[in-house]
Amino acid sequence: MANADQIKKSYIDYVLTHGEAPKSVYNFAKKLKISEADFYEFYSSFAAIEKAVWEDMTMETLAKIRDQEVWSKYSAREKMLSFFYSYIEVLKTQRSFIIYSLKKHPKRLTTPDILTGVKMLFLDFAEEIINEGLDSGELANRKFFSKKYKDALWLQFGFIINFWTDDDSAAFEKTDEAIEKGINVTFDLFQRSPIDNLFEYGKFLTRNGKFKEKMGI
Repeated sequence: MANADQIKKSYIDYVLTHGEAPKSVYNFAKKLKISEADFYEFYSSFAAIEKAVWEDMTMETLAKIRDQEVWSKYSAREKMLSFFYSYIEVLKTQRSFIIYSLKKHPKRLTTPDILTGVKMLFLDFAEEIINEGLDSGELANRKFFSKKYKDALWLQFGFIINFWTDDDSAAFEKTDEAIEKGINVTFDLFQRSPIDNLFEYGKFLTRNGKFKEKMGI
């Protein structure tokens, strides 16, 4: 009997060869010389296989970057850059399948079903990195907006993946540039800025009533 990995590999081979999913689980199982029941032991549908492929690549990336000797010394910004650079390297090994998988879903703000598992993995990772940055003082702890930092990074995730699938530059050099610029700009926004200083100054003036009286305000 085929195992989960064999079914997954056979599915990838099928869709890349035919340009579409098998007509039915029955036909696909027959080709693998297994029963439908055998298929359902591992996957509930073809969509479930695609979700698993994405999740596997995401977990592989997270395992790789966390295994680096320098990982613990990285700043939050460097950890996020490392994730995206490494993620693209992993995705390259399945680029044809990634393009096939994404082209069925229109580019929009909502998360495609095939990425729901990836989103959970990524947001957990992003929250971990953000909390480290907040604890170290690398990132600004803003009362309401800090909780939204991970959502901003998920938007970057979508942008970078879509950019890479359309990238026709040699060795995907433009994608590397998009990662660098996108993550750096995002983390610049997460850090303290002149606006934060102005806000703190405003709170100081508000708290100091005597100063307000002397200034006639």
